[in-house]
Amino acid sequence: MFPLTINSYASYAQLPHLATTYAAVNSLITLGGDKALSSINRHKLHNFLLRMKVSSGGFRMHDAGEIDVRACYTAISVASILNILDEELTENVGNYILSCQTYEGGIAGEPGTEAHGGYTFCGLATMILINEVDRLDLLSLIDWMAFRQGVESGFQGRTNKLVDGCYSFWQGGAMALLQRLSSLIDAQMRSSFIGEGEQTTGRTKASVKFESGGGSASAGSPAQGNLSDAGLSFLNRSAEADPFFDTIGLQRYILLCSQDPHGGLKDKPGKHRDYYHTCYCLSGLSVCQHSWSKTAKSQPLPPAISGPYTNLLEPIQPLFNVVIDKYHQANDFFSVSY
Repeated sequence: MFPLTINSYASYAQLPHLATTYAAVNSLITLGGDKALSSINRHKLHNFLLRMKVSSGGFRMHDAGEIDVRACYTAISVASILNILDEELTENVGNYILSCQTYEGGIAGEPGTEAHGGYTFCGLATMILINEVDRLDLLSLIDWMAFRQGVESGFQGRTNKLVDGCYSFWQGGAMALLQRLSSLIDAQMRSSFIGEGEQTTGRTKASVKFESGGGSASAGSPAQGNLSDAGLSFLNRSAEADPFFDTIGLQRYILLCSQDPHGGLKDKPGKHRDYYHTCYCLSGLSVCQHSWSKTAKSQPLPPAISGPYTNLLEPIQPLFNVVIDKYHQANDFFSVSY
């Protein structure tokens, strides 16, 4: 357990890495309880995150490692859920992610590369957590994402690629986030028609007021109070729109095409099951089932579930991909400053 108190390694004697740090923190939160949660040394973890930050606003995955949107998300997600997110960590992160939104509308791993489903989720979730999501061109983002659901009803990760079960979460989860941003999307659409506001990435910028804790904050300006409150405030927002994708079709793809008869889930028929695809297929399945629920506390009705109601999974906190009950437990545990 010792490495987890500082930052996480893929295995013993390897470099600490943001992806495994994210996975380890989420695993400990999923285990829950004081023993698991108190094993995380937040002070040393904060120092590690600062060491990975670079002047462009992005983060490195590890010492001398790649700088990309995935690193931004894993760093900001961990910092937010552990209540160690501060202005030093968030400085220029929004500018870096904005530079990665492509002409297609999706978000690439780094500037000048191709839009990708995994990086799109990471970029969108990060912008929500730092309260700068209105800086993205959400209209072109939705347009790109909507066309990633294929005729099989699964999601592809990039244009002209095959569908893959893991994008059930990366694309489906991003769609679930956008459901809670409907008023902002509508505001951007109205502004684009009337030509008002400040130009951003090819669209006209619009700003709406989001409720946050005891007051309201602009969607594009730093939140008042604790930056780490953004995850809980976002979860407490009602879903303002119906799902932007075929939720029943995606559930059928997961259950009929990605599920292995011997247990576990996989990319697509003909591929082998693995833990990665099992995790993200199940996360995507949960997102589908709960996408018609207007609040995080409301149970989905039977028509929202493909197959028998016994297929229903626990709801997840889509910003972090942890079960909501465990998220609330961690949020309470880490509410005290480190």
